[in-house]
Amino acid sequence: MYNPKSKVAEEFISHEEILASMEYAAANKDNRALIESIIERAADCRGLSHREAALLLECDDKELTQRMFALAKEIKQRIYGNRIVMFAPLYLSNYCVNSCTYCPYHIANKTIPRKKLTQEEIAREVVALQDMGHKRLALEAGEDPLHNPLEYILESIKTIYSIKHKNGAIRRVNVNIAATTVENYRRLKDAGIGTYILFQETYHKERYERLHPRGPKSNYAWHTEAMDRAMEGGIDDVGIGVLFGLEGYRYDFVGLMMHAEHLEATFGVGPHTISVPRICPADDIDVADFKDAVPDEIFHKMVAIIRIAVPYTGMIISTRESASSREKVLELGVSQISGGSNTGVGGYADGVEERNNDTAQFDVSDTRTLDEVVGWLLKLGYVPSFCTACYREGRTGDRFMSLAKTGQIANCCQPNALMTLKEYLMDYASPETLRLGLKVIAEELERVPHQKVRRIATENLVKIENGERDFRF
Repeated sequence: MYNPKSKVAEEFISHEEILASMEYAAANKDNRALIESIIERAADCRGLSHREAALLLECDDKELTQRMFALAKEIKQRIYGNRIVMFAPLYLSNYCVNSCTYCPYHIANKTIPRKKLTQEEIAREVVALQDMGHKRLALEAGEDPLHNPLEYILESIKTIYSIKHKNGAIRRVNVNIAATTVENYRRLKDAGIGTYILFQETYHKERYERLHPRGPKSNYAWHTEAMDRAMEGGIDDVGIGVLFGLEGYRYDFVGLMMHAEHLEATFGVGPHTISVPRICPADDIDVADFKDAVPDEIFHKMVAIIRIAVPYTGMIISTRESASSREKVLELGVSQISGGSNTGVGGYADGVEERNNDTAQFDVSDTRTLDEVVGWLLKLGYVPSFCTACYREGRTGDRFMSLAKTGQIANCCQPNALMTLKEYLMDYASPETLRLGLKVIAEELERVPHQKVRRIATENLVKIENGERDFRF
C-alpha cells in the first residue's frame, strides 16, 4: 500500500511500511559498515530516506551517535549559519469542540476559563508584542466553527497587520489552526500568511483515533491530508510536527520522515518547518498518563537525525522545553525558537505575571523575557534574527529551497538577520544586550560572502542606527 506520491493518508503514511522500517532498523542496528555509509553519504546534504533515518535512530553505538551529532552541527552551520529566527505565539481563543485527551482545550474540560479575544484586545496584544521587539507571530486558536470561524481568523490577521506602534510592526503571521478546505486555504493565502502549521500529534491511526474520540479532528484522513490541501490552495510553505510522547517515538519519528518525503515527492518541496514538541503538563493533563514520554537523550538524538535527514527544513522548538534543553537542540539542528512566550489567551498586554495564566494550553518551561533570550543567544554565539524578508520577497516554497540548496541563502538571510537584529538592538534591547549584539554584528558582517551585499548591508546598518527601518535583500 505504501506510495509516497499518493494523496491518500494511509498510503503515504503506511502503517505496514512504518512497522517494516522499525524492523529493518532493529535488524541492522549493529551493522556498523551500513550505518557509517549512511552517515558519510548524508554529508552531501541530500537527505535520507525514512528507513535510513530510522536506522540511525536505532543505533546505540556511542561513537557513531557522536558522529551523527557532529554531522548535524556541520549541516546546520552550512545551511543556516549562526542564525536563529525568533517568533512568538498569539493565542486568539481556547474555545474548542474537539475531545483531544492530551490538550486542556478539550470540550469536556470545565475547569479552564474559555476566552476569545476581541479585535480591540488583539490590537492591545500586538502592541505589547511589538514593544517586546517581535516581528513574527504564530497564530493559534481552538477549533470551534461557532466561536472561531475562518472569518474571525481572517479579520484577526488583518488587525495584526494594521497595527504599527512606534517602530514596531508584525511583518509576518504564520497560522496554526485546524485542518480545513482547499478554498479556505486559498483565503488564508490571500490574507498574507507565511507558513501554515499543523501538528499531526501522532501518525499511528488507531492511537490517533483513541486520542481524538470526538469532534472534527477525530477524522484521521482529513487531518493527515491537510498539508496536501494547503499546498493545493497555494500555500507553498507548510510546517509539520508530532507531539512526541503520545505514541512510541520510533513510530512517530518514521511517520514524520515519511510525511516530509510525501510532500517532496508530490509537490517538489518538502516541509518549510518541522516542529518537535514533547508532551508536557497542562491544566488537567498529567504527563504520567502518557507512558511514551521521550527522555532527553532520545529527544536530542531525534533532533540531530531530523537535521541530517531533512537538511533544508527549518526546525522549531518552543518554550515547552527548558533553557538547558533548548541550548542543546540549538546546536544539533533547531533554527527557530520562541521567546517571551505566553501560551494563554491574552496576557501579553498584562505583563509577565500572566505568562502562565489559567487559559494556557501548556505550561511554559522557559519563562525568560525576549530580551533575556536574545542576550542568551548572543552569548552563545548565535545571531537572533527577526527577518521576514523571504515571505515578503516571494522566496517561498521551491524558490526558498533552491536558494538554500545552492548556498545563496547566505547572501540574503545573513545580512537580513544582522539588519533586523540591529533594529531590535536600537529599539528594544537592554544595555547589556545592545553591547553584546553590536559586537556579534561586527563579527558576523565579515562572513557575508558577497562583497557588494556586505557593502550595502554595512550602509543599511548605519541608516538603522540613524532611525531608518525595514531594509531587506
